[in-house]
Amino acid sequence: MWNHAQDAYLESRVLSADPVELIRLLYQTGVSAVQDARRCLADGKIMERSQAITKAGRVLIQLITALDHERGGEISRRLAALYDYMLRRLTEANSRQRDEPLAEVLSLLATLAEGWEWVRPAPKPEPAAANPWNPEVTPEPAAASAEHAWSF
Repeated sequence: MWNHAQDAYLESRVLSADPVELIRLLYQTGVSAVQDARRCLADGKIMERSQAITKAGRVLIQLITALDHERGGEISRRLAALYDYMLRRLTEANSRQRDEPLAEVLSLLATLAEGWEWVRPAPKPEPAAANPWNPEVTPEPAAASAEHAWSF
């Protein structure tokens, strides 16, 4: 029951999220997956550890595919390289059953997630009010219309 309610909440959150919120969700999911992998490693749960590492890897792949190298420029390329590095560290953690690579990836993901908490989506422009006398014409901005004002 709990998982169903939690899944429904997450699905609702994803479907209504703007792109910035989706990136935040990916980071949260990645951090949680690496934390799970570390717990499973400590508890000797091999299959669960591997599943958690795979989930974290999928998050990183989503983050890589979300990058816009045209608009992102150098930052985008550096993030792609960092995500690739984290993927290699996850593979190392899984194959060698070591915690150090997981701790490093967790630290990197948590730092990036913290940075995204300060990013705000661009505000959407307010639609212009309709002109009741001519619905095809929208009013001019206040500054521009001041010079065309009536004088008596």
